[in-house]
Amino acid sequence: MVKGPCAMPELAALEYVAEHTSTDVPKVFNAHYYDNDLYIEMEYVRGTSLEEAGYCGHLSQDQKKYIITEVAGYINQLRRLKPPGEGIVASASLAFHHRVGSYTFGPFTSHEGFHSYIRANVPIEDCNEVLGPEVTECHARRYRSCFIHADIAPQNIMVDNEKASAIVDWEFAGWYPEYWEYTKAHYGQIDRQERYDGLGNAMERYDEELRAEQTLWKRLDEPQLPWRGRDFLIPSLDRT
Repeated sequence: MVKGPCAMPELAALEYVAEHTSTDVPKVFNAHYYDNDLYIEMEYVRGTSLEEAGYCGHLSQDQKKYIITEVAGYINQLRRLKPPGEGIVASASLAFHHRVGSYTFGPFTSHEGFHSYIRANVPIEDCNEVLGPEVTECHARRYRSCFIHADIAPQNIMVDNEKASAIVDWEFAGWYPEYWEYTKAHYGQIDRQERYDGLGNAMERYDEELRAEQTLWKRLDEPQLPWRGRDFLIPSLDRT
């Protein structure tokens, strides 16, 4: 099959994960450019998504648990990969992630820089007052950089013969703070939380970081936007 238009990080992630782990991903055969857009020629993955299989009642609870255990093993393989630099936050090129807004961003050479960016450059010393202690505590901690899929969700887990056949859609993959896979798995799923509990429980939990992220999802869904018009403003940043 041919998928496109795609972003370069997806191609890089598919090739990197295939080379360095045993995670089941679609095999890449070739890359094509048409009108400056990238199209990836890749293996067709047989089966259906975990989301569809669950909806249609094709899987028992034990089969679902087995598939989640498989996926947890894949995630752990990714987490054991050695990053190219301590504290790096990056993909193959400028990152793009709906969690961080509508624009490309990065790369960052430190978690401090990344955290400052996603809180719209609110100084850490002002963070308690502006965004609350959960964000302050999270952004003041030190984390490992881990390679993550960044969109682990039932629609991206392919199932065939009651087993996980592949993880697809790697466009958001890259190096992020170690908690990002867990918190991102909950992003945008408020109305469907029960379907994500199994995945969330299969990962290393970061519940304090999740609470910090939930604050930022509500308050700073577009951290690149200027301060004017925000629902908060601290005196040191008021330029009016």
